[in-house]
Formats: sequence, structure tokens, C-alpha cells
Amino acid sequence: MELTLRQLMVAAITAITLAGTAVAADMSDEAIAERIKPVGSVYLEGEAPTGPAVAAGPRSGDAVYGTFCIACHGSGLMGAPKKGEAADWDARLAKGNDVLADHAINGFNAMPAKGSCMDCSDDEIIAAINHMIDGL
Repeated sequence: MELTLRQLMVAAITAITLAGTAVAADMSDEAIAERIKPVGSVYLEGEAPTGPAVAAGPRSGDAVYGTFCIACHGSGLMGAPKKGEAADWDARLAKGNDVLADHAINGFNAMPAKGSCMDCSDDEIIAAINHMIDGL
């Protein structure tokens, strides 16, 4: 009992057709809405998202450091001063806190502006700096 190529193709097309109709068998409004619902949201510049995705306030320096800064400042990548290492920070701190904040916010040498945390406020960046230099 040999199957011809034509018979195999007909069987495959039939199987695919039946499988596709089984997935879309539920044509209720709720099922359709579930299948076509958006997977995300887009906000225009200046609009703030509402609901549970909105943070309750500014992030702590520890939170900003742990999410963004640690990638470079945890290991000293590309010359980044490491958290808690006084020798790494001495020359930077000698220039003053305003220069240090300006470099962190606007970028300097290998440091990108805001350390790539584009949704961080200036105050959150300064809090992250303070977190890194606490105890020096």
C-alpha cells in the first residue's frame, strides 16, 4: 500500500486546515477580543502611564544603582569608579559634587548620559552617585 506524493499533500493540507479551525473554533466576542488584544502600550512624550505600572515616587539611589549603574560601577568596566572604592573616586570627588553630577547626568568620556537610564530624573542619578560614594 504505497502513498503517492499527491495523497500525502492532501493529507497534510487537511490536517493543517482542521488544526487551524480548531484554534479559531470559539468565535465568541470574548474569545475574539482575547486573541486580538494588544500586547503592550505606547505613550507619547509627556504623557505619563497610569495604573499599577506607575512608580509611587522617585527610585532610591540603591534601586537605580542596582538596576543601571552596577553593570559598569560594580566591576570597574572601562575605568568606571567602583562602588565603595575610595581610590577610584578621589580624583572625581576633588572636582566637586557639581562636576560629578554634571558628568553623570550629561555623560563624560565612556560614561553615557545618565548611565543609559533615560527615564531617571537628575535627582535619581544624584541619589545613585551618593549611594556609590557613601562610606568613603
